Amino acid sequence: MSKYVALRHFLEGKRSERVPMTFAEIEKVLGFKLPNSQRYPAWWSNNATNNVMTNEWLAAGFKTEQVDVSGRKLVFRRTRSLGLAEEGGRFDETQSSETKRPRRHPGFGLMKGLTKVAPGTDLMAPTGEEWERSE
Repeated sequence: MSKYVALRHFLEGKRSERVPMTFAEIEKVLGFKLPNSQRYPAWWSNNATNNVMTNEWLAAGFKTEQVDVSGRKLVFRRTRSLGLAEEGGRFDETQSSETKRPRRHPGFGLMKGLTKVAPGTDLMAPTGEEWERSE
């Protein structure tokens, strides 16, 4: 279980589309200070591989925006309707953060069906003159 799960539960309890928060309010929800990394805008990105806390707000159906590191505040914006799962990002957001499994990359199978192979063709058989001479 993530130590940031309290943030996910807090956001899941919100009914508004936007949840403005200061970093101090986030720390109060969590019950401890944010790491020093919070001083960098990249730490607040919505990249699911960024950090453990990111996965919690994504799992709650929110993304960060209007991040003001120097002012120590941001806005969490809802990314899906209440009760409806949105397919997006790197992880299946309908799963709890404890059981998240990576999904396949959206490009997986992109070329499927674009190439036809004649029936009876052995794709492993050598071809070309060089192969014929080496036999």
